[in-house]
Amino acid sequence: MSTSLFTAEEKRQVRWFVMRAYKNEKMAEDRLKDKEYGLEYFIPKHYAVRTYHGVKSKKLVPVIPSLLFVHASHSQITEFKKRYNFLQFAMWEKSTGAEYITVPDDQMDSFIKIASHYEEDTVYYRPEEIDLKRGMRVCIHGGKFDNVKGMFVRVQGKRNRRVVVLLEGVMAVSAEVHPDLIEVLS
Repeated sequence: MSTSLFTAEEKRQVRWFVMRAYKNEKMAEDRLKDKEYGLEYFIPKHYAVRTYHGVKSKKLVPVIPSLLFVHASHSQITEFKKRYNFLQFAMWEKSTGAEYITVPDDQMDSFIKIASHYEEDTVYYRPEEIDLKRGMRVCIHGGKFDNVKGMFVRVQGKRNRRVVVLLEGVMAVSAEVHPDLIEVLS
């Protein structure tokens, strides 16, 4: 799920990078969709009640401040960063040294399908909050989450079992799915 040092070939490979834009999510979003670079990106968001000048309103806000995912090659992102340096690679320390955090395309596709619906029953978790060992690997067929692959588990505080898509070391998202739409994978 991560890569330390890149070869020239790997620098050209398009993958989902976990990035940080400290206190600049909106600027990052505007710059990433700019025609000059046009990089594919995703910022997990949800509706939250916010109070501005004494008035409460429901706003679409990032789930984790400053976190975003960019689908591009290392070279493309490096070129983008030369012009806009507020975007930083998220990394983790391993015994072999610091490594970029990347997410496989199929995991990210399933994550985006669930997270982009902005529904109230969509719940986000830290990776350590979810115990996937007791779940079943499933694929959803039909409905708004068609072709989503994840784990079908009982989540604490929720009445029904839910499909959970985990981005290892980053976050997890869950949604309630009708059992008739679920195929158990081996």
